[in-house]
Amino acid sequence: MPKGSNVPVPTTALRVEVGRRSGPGVPDADASALLLVGGKVRSDADFVFYNQPGHSSGAVRHEGKRDTGGRVTDTLVVDLARVEPAIETVVLAASADGGTFGQVPDLAVEVRDAGANTVVARYDATGATVETAFVLGEFYRRQGAWKFRAVGQGYDSGLEGLATDYGITVDEPQRSATRTARPPPAPPAVPSFPGHRAPRRAGPSRAEPGQPSRAGRAGPGPPRSVSAGGAGMFRPCPDAPAGGGRLAELAGEEDPFHALPCPALLCG
Repeated sequence: MPKGSNVPVPTTALRVEVGRRSGPGVPDADASALLLVGGKVRSDADFVFYNQPGHSSGAVRHEGKRDTGGRVTDTLVVDLARVEPAIETVVLAASADGGTFGQVPDLAVEVRDAGANTVVARYDATGATVETAFVLGEFYRRQGAWKFRAVGQGYDSGLEGLATDYGITVDEPQRSATRTARPPPAPPAVPSFPGHRAPRRAGPSRAEPGQPSRAGRAGPGPPRSVSAGGAGMFRPCPDAPAGGGRLAELAGEEDPFHALPCPALLCG
C-alpha cells in the first residue's frame, strides 16, 4: 500500500512483522509500539519494546526477532480487542542500531491476522537516507472500528527524537559544568601554653591580591575551578514520560553545582 493510505483491519489479534534483508554492514533494526491518548503516551507502560516487552493491558507484546533465509523479522503482536477504550492510536515504529535506514534494504511492515495467518496490510518503506528511527504505520480508531495507516515518517535524531514527539523524556549523559574546587584542609592548630610561643608561619604577613596568604591559602582573587561531569540514562517521564512511557531513547542537563566562592576564601 502507498504511503499515507489506510485500510480497515479486523478487531482481533494481529501480528506486526517489521522485516529487512540481512547482510554485511546492514544495521540492526528494532521494532517498538507506543499506545497513545491525544497523541501522547500516558506513562512509561505505554511504550513496548525489547526492554519492556509487554503492555500491562496485555494488548501489545514484543515477541523478538528471527532470521530466515537472509531476512530478519522483528515481531509485535497487537490484540485490538484488548486495547483499552481510552487508547486512540497504536504507533508502530523501528529504530536503527549502528547505522541509518538508508543502509537497511527492503524495510517493510506487514500486518497479519494471527488466527487466520493471512496478510491484511503491508507497507514497504522506500527512499530512506539519514533516518535512524521510523514510524512505519499505525492502528487508529475510526467510528468504532480499527484501521491501519502507512505512515513512513523518519527521524534523523533516532529513537530520542521519535520518543520526544510522543511525550517521552530521554536523558543523555550530562554536559560537563564548572564547579568550585574545595579548599585544602587547614593545617592543624599549634597548641599554646604558658611559657611557650607558637612558631611563626613562613610567608608575608599580609597578602597582596592574587598572592598566597597564610600557609598557602589563596588571598583575594578568582577561585580555581575543576570540570565535573556525570552520566544520565534512558529515563521516561511520568507520562511520556511525564506520564509517558517511553523509552526512552533521552536530553542533557547542566551539573546542578555552581561556581561559588568558598567561605575559606573570604577569611582574608
